[in-house]
Amino acid sequence: MSSAPTASNTTENSQQRPPRQRNGPPPPRRQGRNPPPQTRARYQQTTQGLQEKKKPVFVKVDQLKPGTSGHTLTVKVVDQNPVPQKPGAASSHLRPVRIAECLVGDETASILFTARNDQVDLMKPGTTVNLRNAKIDMFKGSMRLAVDKWGRIEVTEPADITVKEDNNLSLVEYELVNVE
Repeated sequence: MSSAPTASNTTENSQQRPPRQRNGPPPPRRQGRNPPPQTRARYQQTTQGLQEKKKPVFVKVDQLKPGTSGHTLTVKVVDQNPVPQKPGAASSHLRPVRIAECLVGDETASILFTARNDQVDLMKPGTTVNLRNAKIDMFKGSMRLAVDKWGRIEVTEPADITVKEDNNLSLVEYELVNVE
């Protein structure tokens, strides 16, 4: 005779045991949308100190380096060239993407800016713009300036900027070198 438990034996055993008791305090509450009042007061105290925004540090175009981001600069748009889209490159269910390469710069240097969709309308030749949270993208070994969805392009009043076009940072070719 084997002493293997049957289905009726396991249900009888589980019914005979008393419910398991917890030792200690209850588990902490989740800190979701409505934290407990004492946590909410601490949160308000810490965020009041963070309300003071720091002033943006404007950089010049010649200070831009490959692979950097978070730049704030004032530039003048010199030229705009739309990039033709290949037929059938975009899927039929996606919105068509408008891309234009704009030559922008200041009195120190110039660089190519990649404008996408609504940015193309803002980057007209002759306008002065503030680029906030701009980043440097690398395209075929050369630098391109871009502003993604976390950045902002603001058209400002025309500034008296003579763009130094002979120092184009996008013409400098970089090569990725692995250092051992």
